[in-house]
Amino acid sequence: MRTRGGFITVFAAGALLSACAGTPAALRPEAAKAVETKGYLTPSLIRTLADAMPPPPVAGSPVDLADKTRSNQFRTLEDSDRWLLATAHAELRPPLALQHFDCALGVRLGSATTPNLNRLMQRLFDDSDAAAELVKARGFRARPVGDDPARRSCQRVSEAGRKSASYPSGSSTVATVYGEAFAALEPGRAVEVRRIAHEMGLSRLVCGMHYPSDVAAGEVLGKAVFDAAAATPDFDADLAAARIELAAARSTGLTNPGCASERLALATPLP
Repeated sequence: MRTRGGFITVFAAGALLSACAGTPAALRPEAAKAVETKGYLTPSLIRTLADAMPPPPVAGSPVDLADKTRSNQFRTLEDSDRWLLATAHAELRPPLALQHFDCALGVRLGSATTPNLNRLMQRLFDDSDAAAELVKARGFRARPVGDDPARRSCQRVSEAGRKSASYPSGSSTVATVYGEAFAALEPGRAVEVRRIAHEMGLSRLVCGMHYPSDVAAGEVLGKAVFDAAAATPDFDADLAAARIELAAARSTGLTNPGCASERLALATPLP
């Protein structure tokens, strides 16, 4: 753990994990392999949701130019505390990504085993990722790091990654679905978890991986995916099982040691 400008970088490897305590078994990447990956939505419904999304802004249009101006302003956050948080937010796959919501929930996910919660979120991830990829395939828009090969990102990006489609932000889509799911699990903390979901989308602007309208479109798509998934027959039972596990995690009384650092990072003014 290193300190830079008073900020303890517990935002390691894409999740708010305590380096001293280690990664709980339930949250190690290999644990995700046992989680069912079938989503809630049929391919035809996913396509319907994707088809309802507008195309990306036309290159050189007022929206496109405004996006690029705003994106350049985010360069001022490179290597800041908010940049480090954005590095953590680049991890979107459950179960590790669920820890981004620890502080908003007031728990430490991983203090109890949560296979049902992990399964719920994996299914939502699969649906939201599939929908975002369908929209991307309909109309290509370059990423900020693709438009400017010299643009730094807060994550390791391959050449293929730089050339991949930016609209809509799949990360914002997934984060929004997670936020809506946690809001359904804990209605009393709906404002807090939705804020973190939005901040995860903003992190993609900090990283130079998306433009503002990409993130906004991802949020719209994410809400549509969640609403559709929540209306399926399996969803309520999965939500109830996940709620029991979340209560068990809360009963341990443990909280994430990185919450003070997260609050500091989120207090950084955005350009």
